[in-house]
Amino acid sequence: MKVGLKWKVAFAIIAIVAVTGLFWKPVIDIPNTGQFLSVDNIVNSDVAWILAAAGLVLLMTPGLSFFYGGMVGNRNIISTMLQSFIALGVISILWVVVGFSLSFGESIGFTINGIHYGIIGNPLSYPFFNHVGAFPHKQMASTIPFILFALFQMKFAVITPALVTGSFAERVRFISYLLFMVLFSLIIYSPLCHMVWHPDGLLNKYFGVKDFAGGTVVHMSAGFAALAGALVIGKRKNRDHKPANIPFVLLGTGMLWFGWFGFNAGSALSANSTAALAFGTTTIASAAGMMTWIFFDRLNGRPVSAMGACIGAVVGLVAITPACGFVSIPESIFFGFITAIVSNTMMHWKVLKRIDDTLDVFACHGVGGIMGMILTAIFAHGEKASLLHGGFDVFGHHMIALLLVSIFTFFGAIVLFYMTDKMIHLRVSDKAEEEGLDISQHQESMDW
Repeated sequence: MKVGLKWKVAFAIIAIVAVTGLFWKPVIDIPNTGQFLSVDNIVNSDVAWILAAAGLVLLMTPGLSFFYGGMVGNRNIISTMLQSFIALGVISILWVVVGFSLSFGESIGFTINGIHYGIIGNPLSYPFFNHVGAFPHKQMASTIPFILFALFQMKFAVITPALVTGSFAERVRFISYLLFMVLFSLIIYSPLCHMVWHPDGLLNKYFGVKDFAGGTVVHMSAGFAALAGALVIGKRKNRDHKPANIPFVLLGTGMLWFGWFGFNAGSALSANSTAALAFGTTTIASAAGMMTWIFFDRLNGRPVSAMGACIGAVVGLVAITPACGFVSIPESIFFGFITAIVSNTMMHWKVLKRIDDTLDVFACHGVGGIMGMILTAIFAHGEKASLLHGGFDVFGHHMIALLLVSIFTFFGAIVLFYMTDKMIHLRVSDKAEEEGLDISQHQESMDW
């Protein structure tokens, strides 16, 4: 098989990173002045829980690969699963080299009335995990080693571009997807993560956006990028196929649900009552989403299906993510209920049907993230924390932030898809698409 220049360049980049890492001597034993606390501040129970939670979140990416892989046609199972799984390699390395710095490094932004609002992190703050070691960070994670916080956040960065892949499954070249994934992580995910989760981030500090575990940062960004991808890349030549393996979808849903406890409850960054609340609201919202989806399907003349139950469960998980530590268990039932209805309706909306979002990523993750953000702004507990608790300004700021995030992620992704296509053509050939990406891209196939 002839090896193109693009593969040689990709290998050269990996080689440069590896050699640089060999000679890089990161400072991990001496904290930066003023940023870190003594190791005496570490709480061992918090360390144990976040270690477990990070492992749970990592499991979500293989879970997503089964979830997506079971939904596509027989000739595209392996390629679809690999598009999710490969993010564990690409984004993990990218995160260590520069991604963590861009997301949680010293804020670069603007100052108004003496108050600084960050847009993105300084890439020179923590390159190759420099200054990321055993010392807890004062503002971001005061009871666990900073390296554990960085690794926990890495798992969120990994799964986000993997979520996008469901929208363009069965028609994108693998090498092009790798390039898009890197660009998406650097140009969309990292700034959004910084603005929402960094203490000096614009959406956090000025707009007061409440996103406990990633409804905005992960699901809205992935959902709108998925919509952009479906529009730019275009429709498949043959959209008629049956899901290849429903048991894969069930297995993937179970892995996602299990991992989501780390995703949500782990975002408390401590083994405390907030983590317990997030654990409870997560599973109950998912249960409500699952049951609502199958009953709503039946009321609309569609059969009760395993696929529907799985999609409903995931939609419930998406909806509760931004609010899981801010609302009660009974309220989480409503989150799953109303979001499942809206998402189900959007999935069958004729306008969206004309766009070939292969696995309905926007209808599930994009709409689920939007609903989660709106519902959080309405129901979140605390003094003036939401609309129902006197926080009219908070609700208004959430709606403005929702609009800004939607515009940034959608149009930003459109630009990135066009950039990727100019550098490495995105779509496979008609012949390769007909043959299936498992064979045409990877020379592998499922032997049933």
